[in-house]
Amino acid sequence: MTAYLEISRLEKSFGTVRVVRDFTLAIDRGEFVSLLGPSGCGKTTVLRIIAGFEALTGGAIRIEAQDVTRLRPSQRNIGMVFQSYALFPNLTVAQNVGFGLRVKGAPRGEIDARVAEMLALIGLPDLGSRYPYQLSGGQQQRVALARALAPRPRMLLLDEPLSALDAKVRVSLRNEIRAIQRELGITTIFVTHDQEEALSMSDRIVVMNGGIAEQVGTPFEVYNRPATRFVANFVGSLNTFEARVEDPAAGRVAVAGTALQLAGPLDAARGAALGLALRPEAVHLGRQPGREIVLPGRIEEVAFHGSVIRLRVAAGGAQVALDTFNRPDTPPPPIGASTEISFSARDVIVLGA
Repeated sequence: MTAYLEISRLEKSFGTVRVVRDFTLAIDRGEFVSLLGPSGCGKTTVLRIIAGFEALTGGAIRIEAQDVTRLRPSQRNIGMVFQSYALFPNLTVAQNVGFGLRVKGAPRGEIDARVAEMLALIGLPDLGSRYPYQLSGGQQQRVALARALAPRPRMLLLDEPLSALDAKVRVSLRNEIRAIQRELGITTIFVTHDQEEALSMSDRIVVMNGGIAEQVGTPFEVYNRPATRFVANFVGSLNTFEARVEDPAAGRVAVAGTALQLAGPLDAARGAALGLALRPEAVHLGRQPGREIVLPGRIEEVAFHGSVIRLRVAAGGAQVALDTFNRPDTPPPPIGASTEISFSARDVIVLGA
């Protein structure tokens, strides 16, 4: 079955600098896909190329099997929400929301009905007569979203729409955006550098670095089975260990002189250095049932965070972070105390390139 959006071997250069390289992606109808990566990785450039705001250097873009590579933005029927809201300050909220429909020459009655529908959708039904300066940042971004959706675009693009908002508003608005996207069933691409936003909102995540897609997968896949060392370090927190391969066929390595049996064979030569990683939630204090790997350690740091106590343990030649739940009847271990940490071989991530 043909994908709703097909991006084939996208290339973009500014002068001699290649900012997007051989970028290929297929998105199904109704999917919510996030482009995640650090500043300068090319994610916003990809979004602007899809919208038609940037000319590509090479490759092709198809929406519903239509080649839109050379079409102007107005010919693509794509809605876009920007980081800076980009509302017209001299227009009311209702006029901003209805702007795209007026440009298309829609009848007044149709515009008024659609504007009312959109304002109800974003939870601002009574603010149509206000001007942007009379709204909070979160309200302005809701209006920008309604304006993008009002002309019934076939795709919605969001360029870091939450980055200018405070933390509490960001969480609330990202939940609203996802709920609206699901309700409308609109295919959506969301650009962010915030891994929590990408993990919590997306059907799939494209992790970008240096203009290429390092990994494409569901949040579960990207977090638990990172394809490259960059993805492993960029998405979530990691504890890393340096290991030496003792028996690659058997998956046996040594960490700080302690032999560890991993879950499967290794694609490495005997004696080779190997990077291993563990998510903090995979590490447990003390011996735990089902956690067959045990390393001795020493408590280096104890930080109380209310319901969670964050520990840092020197073990396996590394500083290992782990969290334990606060128990009122059990105080945390003191700094300097000897301890053990345990984890399962299946939770160990072998770091690739």
